[in-house]
Amino acid sequence: MLLKGIAALSDAELLAILITTGSGKQSALDLARAVLNLSHNNLDQLAKLSIKEYTKVKGIGQAKAIILAAAMELGRRRKISEPEKKIAIHSSRDIFDLMGPYLMDLPHEEFWIVLANRANKVIKREKISSGGVAGTVADPKLIFKKCLDELASVLIIVHNHPSGNLQPSQADKELTNKIKAGASLLDIKLLDHIIVAHKKYFSFADEGLL
Repeated sequence: MLLKGIAALSDAELLAILITTGSGKQSALDLARAVLNLSHNNLDQLAKLSIKEYTKVKGIGQAKAIILAAAMELGRRRKISEPEKKIAIHSSRDIFDLMGPYLMDLPHEEFWIVLANRANKVIKREKISSGGVAGTVADPKLIFKKCLDELASVLIIVHNHPSGNLQPSQADKELTNKIKAGASLLDIKLLDHIIVAHKKYFSFADEGLL
């Protein structure tokens, strides 16, 4: 699974991971194949079996049967769950509404990133660093690693000024330019850099600084 990804595994191999150990001369994979035979290799039918029916396979005790039944129930619940609606970013105000609650009342500086897809729908938000009253360090290498890990197409950077001063420092401007240049090489759009100062914010995009 680690080498090839979860999708590369067969149904029997996935069940073997849940079964964990074999019994007697049978491996976990042998037991998994026997479990699949209960439903003629039909996962939908397998999910309908009871714990007692799982234990008909020699080597599948109650504990293993409970694990299998729980996994099947999770699969059923996933099928009926509604996909989580992703928040879309349309303006700097949307970013502030999203991130303001995390930053507006802090007594120290924090640096966060918001990652989004090409439709500006948020994939993830994550804190990169936490510092003192006067500043914090944001490593561009770490930021771009997070972008690549999530296959993000859009990047938003956000930090706060506990002093209440909305104006960006020279260091803020230089970091923004550095991240914008690096993002461009990776085909990632730096959408905005937001500075949060209590209940107000400053947008690099709105001020024409991007």
